[in-house]
Amino acid sequence: MAKCCLSCSMPLDSPEAQGPSKHYCKYCTDAKGNLKSREEVKAGIAMWLSSWQEGITEKQSQERAEHFMQAMPAWAED
Repeated sequence: MAKCCLSCSMPLDSPEAQGPSKHYCKYCTDAKGNLKSREEVKAGIAMWLSSWQEGITEKQSQERAEHFMQAMPAWAED
């Protein structure tokens, strides 16, 4: 089983995900490996959702991203 980003669930063994953190992908961290803010990560997840879900509005993608993040360990206590 692949180890996944604790913020967005991206498989960490994917070359495109590798960054300075061993718990988070490069899309969820800054250059030093620190987790980005909740709003920054949510915007990225919403953009990803919009890229493959035809007809989704910006509001819907934001709501779905928020819902998804509630299940992720990095954001579960927020």
